[in-house]
Amino acid sequence: MVTHVVLYKLKDDCKDKADELISKFLSMKGKIDGLVDMFSGKDFKKEGRSYDVALVCTLESRETLEKYAVHPVHLPVLAYAKTVVERSHSVDFGE
Repeated sequence: MVTHVVLYKLKDDCKDKADELISKFLSMKGKIDGLVDMFSGKDFKKEGRSYDVALVCTLESRETLEKYAVHPVHLPVLAYAKTVVERSHSVDFGE
């Protein structure tokens, strides 16, 4: 198993888009082969080091992660994220 974690800092004028972004992330659940589980949520602490939204995916393998990155279900979600996200950081581990 591989875990894919991404933290998102939303653009200042898009802070109200967190729920929509999370909804789009979760809309992929069950639609991509090898995507075992996923969850997403908003930060509630709002500290200086906080990011606004987190996405955590569990995938079957590194190969599945590579396929997820270019999957037709993922691409429109990624395109939307690019319109509201200022920056992101990720970590992939496991297997």
